[in-house]
Amino acid sequence: MSGNRRKAFLVSIALVSGALLMTACQDSDKAADTGAAQGSSSANASGDAATPSGAPAAGGGQGTGKGSGAAGKASGATGRGSEEGAGSGADTGNGKREPVGQRCGANDISWNTRSETQAGGYILISAKAKPGITCVLPAALPTVAFGSDGTEAGPAEQAVGEQITLSGTTTAYAGVNPKSTNGDGGKELDSIIVAVGDDDADPVSLKVGTITVDKPVVTNWHTSATDAVPFG
Repeated sequence: MSGNRRKAFLVSIALVSGALLMTACQDSDKAADTGAAQGSSSANASGDAATPSGAPAAGGGQGTGKGSGAAGKASGATGRGSEEGAGSGADTGNGKREPVGQRCGANDISWNTRSETQAGGYILISAKAKPGITCVLPAALPTVAFGSDGTEAGPAEQAVGEQITLSGTTTAYAGVNPKSTNGDGGKELDSIIVAVGDDDADPVSLKVGTITVDKPVVTNWHTSATDAVPFG
C-alpha cells in the first residue's frame, strides 16, 4: 500500500473506532433535547396566549421552506445520478460503449466471518451484496488490518485473482491467517478491519473472537470457500 493510501486507511480505522464513542454521546444529547422539548410544549399549552388570527403559526413558514428545499435537493441529486449513469461505460473501440459495473464499497456488502481449523486455523470472510445492490469486487486483495496500529495482512497468494460481481445470492470468500509465523510472539485481538481495496472510505470492523496476530496474510476473493484457504 502506498504511503498516502495507508495514511487514509488508518484515518478510516480511527473514524470507525471514534464512531462507537460518539454514539453514546449523541444518545445522551438526544435524550436531553427530548426532555427540553416536552417541557416547552407543556408550558405553551397551559400559559401562552392564543395566536392572533392574522399572525402565522409559529414555525409554519420555516418548516414548509425547509421541506421544499430538501425535496429540491433530493430531486437534483437524482438527476445528477441519472446523468452520470447514462454516460458511464467503457469504450469498445467501435464507437459503442459497454456498461461498467459499480465497484463495491464495504458499506454495499453484508459481511460474515467464521473460524476454520484447516491450515493451522484461519478466519473465513464472506461477502454478499446487500438487497438491491449489484457491484464488483476488483481483482485485488481485500484490505484487512488488525489493531489500533493498522497492522495490514500481506498476500497469501502469488497471483492476483479475478474480479467478482456480487448480486443476489452470489458470495465471495477470502481467508485470513492472522499468524503466519511459528514463534510465540504476537498481539491478542478480537476484531479485524476490512475494506474493499486501499481507497475504500468506509471500512468495517468485524468480530472474530480472540486471535493472536503476527505477520498476517490474506487470500484473494474467491467464489468458492474451499479456494480461500490461506496455505503457507
